[in-house]
Amino acid sequence: MSFIVLKLLFVPMISVFIMVSSVYLGYQTSIPLMLVTASLLYASVFFDRKYEWLRSIQFLFLGAFHYVSQLNWCILLYYILIINLIHKKERFIETMPLCLLMVLQYSIIRLTYVPFTKYHILVSVFDCLASFVVVISFHFVNFLESEKKKLYKQNDYLTYHDPLTGLLNYDGYLHKVQHLIEVNKPFQLVLLDINNFKSLNAKDISTANEILISFSRAVRKLFLNDMLAASRYAGDRFAILLPEHVNIDSSMFHFEHIGVQVTYSITCYPHEAINYQEMISTAEDRIFQMRRNSWMRSQEEMIRTEKMKMVGELAAGMAHEIRNPLTSIKGFIQLSKTQSYNIQPWYEVIMGEITRVGELTAEFLHFSKPHASNMRVESLTDCMTRVYSLCESEAASHGHLFMLDISDEPIQIVMDRDKIIQVLINLIRNSFQAMEHTGSVRISLRAEERMAVVEVEDSGKGIADENLAKIFDPFYTTKEEGTGLGLSLCQKIVEDHGGRITVHSELGIGTTFTLRIPLA
Repeated sequence: MSFIVLKLLFVPMISVFIMVSSVYLGYQTSIPLMLVTASLLYASVFFDRKYEWLRSIQFLFLGAFHYVSQLNWCILLYYILIINLIHKKERFIETMPLCLLMVLQYSIIRLTYVPFTKYHILVSVFDCLASFVVVISFHFVNFLESEKKKLYKQNDYLTYHDPLTGLLNYDGYLHKVQHLIEVNKPFQLVLLDINNFKSLNAKDISTANEILISFSRAVRKLFLNDMLAASRYAGDRFAILLPEHVNIDSSMFHFEHIGVQVTYSITCYPHEAINYQEMISTAEDRIFQMRRNSWMRSQEEMIRTEKMKMVGELAAGMAHEIRNPLTSIKGFIQLSKTQSYNIQPWYEVIMGEITRVGELTAEFLHFSKPHASNMRVESLTDCMTRVYSLCESEAASHGHLFMLDISDEPIQIVMDRDKIIQVLINLIRNSFQAMEHTGSVRISLRAEERMAVVEVEDSGKGIADENLAKIFDPFYTTKEEGTGLGLSLCQKIVEDHGGRITVHSELGIGTTFTLRIPLA
């Protein structure tokens, strides 16, 4: 029960009790005057919330009532008026003079109807001390209640608010949505998802926090006059509750000045959901789909960018490789001018350079073909046997030991036979060229976890670690006469078959190329 209710209840009760007691004891000077002063006192108490100026003169009505009734019991009414004057004031120094003034009035009036003796003077001093204790006690209780309210308010704030941005947290967001649905108020739920927040957070957590704070301020500013509530939850996701009449379009959600891009979804109540659970579920599903579509678009754009980058690298490499032989041919033609265009001395060199351009162009055309074209289920075991027979004589001519290690059980894959043979021959010839002296080359085939595993292992000089990451790059080569497209072409063919090619090498020990292709 509030102090206002207590005041309106106790003032008339105490006044009536004092009037009856005064009449019964024969202390009153005039019953009508006592009724008038009591009525004025109660009226001032009843209307003081509406007319604040009444509080400044209430003590006059009480003084008149006290003087007429001539009872010390009026001290209770003085205490009620003192509390009525000071209960909204927080500073003790502001309330004490008012209290002393009213107690002084009480003491003076009291001394008008009691003998002026030492006892009554000491009683007046005691009344002053008592009023001081009452004021101190009231301020202490008021302070405790104020602190309790602040604590409840802080706890409530922490329960439903995000400490970083000051917006509602997830619980506060759910509570607000549930409340709007319970009162059946139409609204729009806008979910905003920061696309690149994880990369920002991994880069610098303080920068990420600053971005979240700036983003929350931008959201508040964007919907300053219409926002029903705003929430930040799940790290990088924001929920905005807006009235039904607010128009929303994609142009509103550009936050490039903060350094973020967002995906958003809009769900309307009650048009798209009829209850609390359906509203939240629909909104979350919709933002998930929007984010998925955004991710797919970004992946497509990244793939397209990578393709264009590769095309640029291939074009630059091709131009470089073709320029070299053309420069040589141009130089020899210029030299032939001094000999009446007799190119006989340089004929073999010029033809070699022209052949080199032709081979480079042929390999580039093979590399540029999008997919293996003649795919069918065939035996990789037979294909390996065929490759071994084709390369056996070349190995013997160089004095290398050439070994084939395959299982008796046929292993089949979906493949373009000619292209797989091209890959294997390329790898085997690379192995032959990697051995400056006689060595050994072993090719093997086995099935492992629904994959056909082919290994081409040599005992050559090996590849340095710094070069391993570049050997599949187009136009990268360590050979004086190589084009640098061989291993790139091998990698592309294997990937077109749904497989992958890896390499392991140790200097002075040898190199092993491993192909893994799905079984048919």
